[in-house]
Amino acid sequence: MAELHDLTALEQAGNIRSGALSPVELTEHYLARIERLDDTLGAFLTRTPEIARKQAAEAENEATAARREGRALPPLHGVPVPVKDLSQVADVRCTMGSRAFADHIAPVDDHVVGKLRAAGTILLGKTNTPEFGLPCYTENALAPPARTPWDLERSAGGSSGGAAAAVAGGLAPLAHASDGGGSIRIPAAACGLFGIKPSRGRVSSGPVLHDITGLSTSGPLGRTVADTATLLDVLSGPMPGDPYTAPALPPGETFAAQAGRDPGRLRIAVLADAPVPGVEVHDDCRAAVAGTAALLSDLGHQVEELSLPADDGLLHSFTRVWSVMAALRPVPPEHEELLLPLTRHLRERGGTVQGTDLAGALHAFRMLAQTVADGLMPPGGGYDMILSPTVAAPAPKIGALRNDADPRAEFAAIGAFTPFAALYNATGQPAISVPLHWTDSGLPIGVMFGGRYGDEAGLIALAAQLEQARPWAARKPALW
Repeated sequence: MAELHDLTALEQAGNIRSGALSPVELTEHYLARIERLDDTLGAFLTRTPEIARKQAAEAENEATAARREGRALPPLHGVPVPVKDLSQVADVRCTMGSRAFADHIAPVDDHVVGKLRAAGTILLGKTNTPEFGLPCYTENALAPPARTPWDLERSAGGSSGGAAAAVAGGLAPLAHASDGGGSIRIPAAACGLFGIKPSRGRVSSGPVLHDITGLSTSGPLGRTVADTATLLDVLSGPMPGDPYTAPALPPGETFAAQAGRDPGRLRIAVLADAPVPGVEVHDDCRAAVAGTAALLSDLGHQVEELSLPADDGLLHSFTRVWSVMAALRPVPPEHEELLLPLTRHLRERGGTVQGTDLAGALHAFRMLAQTVADGLMPPGGGYDMILSPTVAAPAPKIGALRNDADPRAEFAAIGAFTPFAALYNATGQPAISVPLHWTDSGLPIGVMFGGRYGDEAGLIALAAQLEQARPWAARKPALW
C-alpha cells in the first residue's frame, strides 16, 4: 500500500487543496520518518518539529478557508520543504556546518526562506552541510555524515548532501539547496535526484550573505521534474539589493509549466572528457553520458561530440575566489581553532589573495561566460545545451575525499572528483543533473546539462522529456 511519502510533492499539494490530506497528517508522517531514519542518513543538523507543527496547523486552517471561499492556494501549500543550513531562518539555529557557529541563532530570514513561508511550505528543519559549504561531501564535526540511501557506506555528496539525503530517503518530498561549485548537482547525482542550479540572479542570496562573486545560488532538489520546477518558481524572483537579476519568464509563464512543454529539436554537444588536465572519468560516468546521448538521438535531437582543450585556468581562478569566500566568513578569532583543517587552509589561502588577483579571477569568469555565449552557445546558433558527466566518478565512500592531515591534497582530490561542475558557476549559466543511469550494483549516476544563460525553461522541458522516456522516480532505495 502506498504511503504518504510515496506521493510526489504536487500530489500531496493537490490532496491538501481538495481536503483529502491534512498538512498536519503529512507533517507528522515526515517527522516520524526523520525520528526513525535521520541518525542513519545524516540529513538534518537541526530539527524543528515545534515550528513544523505550528506551520502545519496554520496551513490546514488556510486550506479549509480557501476551500470554503473558493480561493486558490499556492502550488506547494502545506508541503514540507527543509532549508539548507547555510541559509538563515529567523530564531532558528544556523550553524553553517561549523562548530564555530554551533550555538548561533539566526536574527532574520533569508529571502528564500521568506518566499517559502509565503508559499505555505512547512519547515521540518535545517539540512546537513559541510563546514561553510566548502567541500563536495557532507561531513562535519556537528552531525553524522550525510549518506546516499542507495549505499549507506557512500557519501550523499555536498554541499547540499543533507538536502539530497532527506529527499532520496523519503524524509522530505522536496528540499531547498544551494550551489557554489556543483553543490546541488553533485548530491543529486549521488542520490538519484533531479537538481537545478539556476541562472545567476534567478534566486536572491540576500539579505545578509550576498555572494558578490556570483558563484553561489539557491535552488531546488526533488524526485520529479515537475516538483523541482515548482519549487524553483517559489524560490525565484529579484529582491531589493540583489547584485544580479536573471531574465524573467514571459508574463503568465511558470517553470512548472515547462515540464509539460515539447522542448523541440535541440542541438546538444557531448563533453565526455574532463576539461581539467590529468583527470580521468570513471567508466560508469562515461556509460551514463553515452546512454543519454543515445536516448537524445532516439528522441530526435542532434547530438555532436565536443572536445575542449584541457586547461587548469578555470580551476586556478575558482580556487582563488573560493578561498576568499571562505576567508570572508565572520568567524570570531577565539573560534578559529574550532574550524576543520580544510576550512583553515582555505581561509589562510584566501587571506593572501590580493585585490588585483581576485579581480583578475572574476574577470576570467566573465570572459569565459562571454566565450561560451559567443562561441559555443550563441542565440539562434551553436549548441542549445551541453551534456557531460555531473561528476567524474560514482559517489565516494564516506571519508574517502577527506584528508585532515593534508588539506591541500584534499582540495585537489575534490577538484578531480568535480571537474565539470564549476564551469556553470563561473559563467552563471543554469545547469541540471538528471538521474538517468544506475550501475550494476544499484548506485545512481547523474548526467549534467548546461543551458544558455536564463534558459532554465529549456532545461526543464528537456528533462521532462527524458523523464517520460526513461522514468526514474519509481526507483526507491531499500530503506524507503
